[in-house]
Amino acid sequence: VTTVLLNFENAGISEKTLLNLVLSHGFFYGGLAQFCAGMWEFATGNTFGATAFTSYGAFWISLAAFIWAHEGGLFAGAQELDMFLYFCTWGALSAGLWLITFRISKALTVVFGSLVLLFALLAIGEYSTAIHK
Repeated sequence: VTTVLLNFENAGISEKTLLNLVLSHGFFYGGLAQFCAGMWEFATGNTFGATAFTSYGAFWISLAAFIWAHEGGLFAGAQELDMFLYFCTWGALSAGLWLITFRISKALTVVFGSLVLLFALLAIGEYSTAIHK
């Protein structure tokens, strides 16, 4: 849900106020809820689930915090190249997790493959915006 809302915002097919909804989802649904799920996975001994849920929960919290601070003028100097590097690093983590999924299940392989593709497209979009100013 959080990813879909953010992509509506990125594509420019929504009202500007959608960003507020994206941020609240990023902090709580995409962030805190996934982070907690990672902790529960850790408690059950599922290291992969713990790593994945905790990492992507932290991703949403950090992204929401960055956008919130940037929109508030705290990070006024942040550029698209910063986001390009941010999405590249998350794409690299996703690629590593994707490789692990080949030993777990085909469904997870598809999910993490789509995450690698998503981060690649987000990085390309940010890079394209940065160089075509």
